[in-house]
Amino acid sequence: MDLTPFFFVGVVIVLAFILGGMSIRIIRPFEKGLVERLGRYQRTLGSGLNLIVPFFDTVQKVDMREIVLDVPPQLVITKDNVGVEVDCIIYCQVTDPVRSRYEISNYIMASTKLAQTNLRNVIGEMELDQSLSSRDLINSQLRDVLDTATDKWGVKVNRVEIQRIDPPVDITEAMSRQMKAEREKRAAILEAEGLKQAAITKAEGYRQSAILEAEGQAEAVRKRADAEKYRQIAVAEGEAQAIGNVFTAIHAGKPDNELITLKYLEMLPKLAEGSANKLFLPYEASGIISALAAMVEGIKTDKTAVPKA
Repeated sequence: MDLTPFFFVGVVIVLAFILGGMSIRIIRPFEKGLVERLGRYQRTLGSGLNLIVPFFDTVQKVDMREIVLDVPPQLVITKDNVGVEVDCIIYCQVTDPVRSRYEISNYIMASTKLAQTNLRNVIGEMELDQSLSSRDLINSQLRDVLDTATDKWGVKVNRVEIQRIDPPVDITEAMSRQMKAEREKRAAILEAEGLKQAAITKAEGYRQSAILEAEGQAEAVRKRADAEKYRQIAVAEGEAQAIGNVFTAIHAGKPDNELITLKYLEMLPKLAEGSANKLFLPYEASGIISALAAMVEGIKTDKTAVPKA
């Protein structure tokens, strides 16, 4: 039996599998594939299963994820001639795989060197105090410069972060002493403000206490005056009522001159009380005295007219 046809069929199948394997390229989701045919850029492959021409096409994969570049520390001279050691981190990613492949040979190293150069330029235009307190400004300026420079490479700089800015040891010690003196100054100011506020509060308390005490005394005087006024009104009303009652009783009893004269005589001892050696009688008393004399004369007459036994 001739096995030659089977042999050729087997060879064809093997070659078909080999060619099929060489024609298939799998691109992961975070990658792009650059197809080069005989050394010339042909097209860009997306993620998934892709077919190429074996032996003629080659595929260069480009990672599209964001990467982190650590810029090595370097000595930078500030505007006021102070040497500081600075390093930073760059977050960047490829946006155009074609340009990142064909416009520059190594965009990672180029971005790092560019960051070092521009970091010296940015901080060199600032004084030490400004550079220590303006990290956000440095990050923003450096990001803008790097993003503009790397745009033609198909690379985008998303963020730049300054890790540390270390002044020399003597400058650090001087700054530490300055901060300590500033803290002590603030503490003294706060203590003085506290004492001042306490004195003000104490004085305000005394003032409020004096005001309340004065108001209390005024209220007490007002209450006493009101009570005395009420007492006098009540006494006057009582006396008026008593006089009215006496007046009514006198007029109701219809007294004669002898009764009035007798009551007047009863009042004379009370009128004579006191240390005065003179006694003034009203003009109306002359009529009462005349009535008294007539009364006495009548009594004498009655006694003379009585017959002896």
